[in-house]
Amino acid sequence: MDRKHTFSIGYFLVAFLLLSLFQIWFAYRDTAEISYSDLMHMVADGKVQSVTLTETMVQGVFKVPQDGKTLFISNRVDPAVAATFEKAGVQVSGGTDSNWLTTILSWTLPTLFFLGIWVFFFRGMIDRQGVGGLINIGKSKAKVYLERKTGVTFDDVAGADEAKAELQEIVSFLKEQDNYGRLGARIPKGVLLVGPPGTGKTLLARAIAGEANVPFFSISGAEFVEMFVGVGAARVRDLFEQARKAAPCIIFIDELDALGRARSPLAGYGGGDEKEQTLNQLLSELDGFDPRVGIVLLAATNRPEVLDAALLRAGRFDRQIVIDRPDRKGRADILKVHIKKIAVAADFDINDVAALTPGFTGADLANLVNEAAIIATRRHGDTVTTEDFVQATERIVAGSERRSRLLNANERERVAYHEMGHALVATSLAKTDPVQKVSIIPRSIGALGYTLQRPTEDRFLITSSELKERMIALLAGRAAEEVVFGEVSTGAADDLGKATDIARESITRFGMNASVGQAVLEPQRAQWLDDNQLGVRPRDYSEATAREVDLAIREMIDEAYQMAKEMLSANIENLKAGAKLLLERETITPADFAPLQRQPKLPDAGISPRLAVRGI
Repeated sequence: MDRKHTFSIGYFLVAFLLLSLFQIWFAYRDTAEISYSDLMHMVADGKVQSVTLTETMVQGVFKVPQDGKTLFISNRVDPAVAATFEKAGVQVSGGTDSNWLTTILSWTLPTLFFLGIWVFFFRGMIDRQGVGGLINIGKSKAKVYLERKTGVTFDDVAGADEAKAELQEIVSFLKEQDNYGRLGARIPKGVLLVGPPGTGKTLLARAIAGEANVPFFSISGAEFVEMFVGVGAARVRDLFEQARKAAPCIIFIDELDALGRARSPLAGYGGGDEKEQTLNQLLSELDGFDPRVGIVLLAATNRPEVLDAALLRAGRFDRQIVIDRPDRKGRADILKVHIKKIAVAADFDINDVAALTPGFTGADLANLVNEAAIIATRRHGDTVTTEDFVQATERIVAGSERRSRLLNANERERVAYHEMGHALVATSLAKTDPVQKVSIIPRSIGALGYTLQRPTEDRFLITSSELKERMIALLAGRAAEEVVFGEVSTGAADDLGKATDIARESITRFGMNASVGQAVLEPQRAQWLDDNQLGVRPRDYSEATAREVDLAIREMIDEAYQMAKEMLSANIENLKAGAKLLLERETITPADFAPLQRQPKLPDAGISPRLAVRGI
């Protein structure tokens, strides 16, 4: 319920109460309430000047004031009944079934009750559904922030130095418009922040609000779309109208893909008119406002491939800034921001944690610091150590330990040989990541064991030999099962899937197979999208080529599998010794088992720990 309705109802109740109190006080001060018998005696004695009769009351005026009161009131009684009691010497008084206050309350209280139900329940429910307040339904729901309210500046944003530099330019333009416009330059109308979830797009927008010291309108793209056609377009108009009045200012639209999805030729037949009208209005507003007045439009999305082409052309969103996952230096900078909130050990090296977390976003690193602090608190430690961060990384990557999942002796032995096969082959190959830990403790993600490899540096190019070695290390677990037990199990399903993906992409995207040729058969997806974002794989080649691709994939997998078997057969003693130690300790590191130590230390293949975990 809004403040205006609250005040109006409150004023009415107060006025009604005061009026009732004044009326009661005046009546009590000047009017005497007497019984019917006393009234009859006064009439007989000639003390009554005049009376007024109603159906239930007798009101009148005394000739001479009685006890300082000139008026009187008495309840009317049937004279015949009263005479009977008078003869018997009984005092007679009249009564009424109700009075004026009861009558008024009988009408007002039910009305106020139902009015209260409507105000507090139905109105609130309608507002939550987004259709309440028909007068304000087309108003923008944008929140306005000023510098003092966001509490975030560019000092709080790390790991995105290039994006900060470009956005700092926009802040400078808003503060020094005359300086930027002296050579005829204009600020871009729109700036689109693109990147995977958790990389800090919204945080950067809030930092601009803290730096620019200008009004900052923040709204989600989903808040424009309503069940009524035309409401979204009205809110877009109202948003830009508010911005013009508050210029210079910044408009930030989060999750732009909810508003700016590409228009379909069949939209008119499927109920898409509301979204299309809203998008058309946004395009019109982008064409209509003059950036020289100091209005800058910021938007963020992690799905740029679904945006309408008209929204991305020059003159609307002139500048697109990619905010990707941070590199090693960026991860270290982000960790420096977050570890200020916790107490770390004196020997804590932030670079070790940054090296352990390639592929982590800013949100992942914030979660990592929190998980490490929780682990340190659980063990009653005074500070957070590097080992706490290692355990937190394993929890995020491989899931939490599930020691309650009991395996029988045969399954534990098979899992031990499977994981030791991964570890020994990965250590033997020259271009794979060094092994950090091997465990047969079940994890919450469904893995019965895992082998964790630790990259030593970020890599951006991968050679064909490195891809082949990754496939060999992936298939080594299944190969170890066959070498020792003579048959394989279902535990290698995830390894087979990853090896198949590597083989397919090597052939269809990178042209690394001589029989198929150096041709791109499947388009490259945008790097900030998840692998399963689109759900389908387009195929623009013939059935004959598809058969060649399938045969080449099978050949690559079979070759990698055979290589893993040969390596493990030649190293069977270390395989058995390592599996035995793993069964005893459940978790081992290269310091516990010398064959897992690699000398000299070689560079890594630069993949995310999510891919480096070889779990059964």
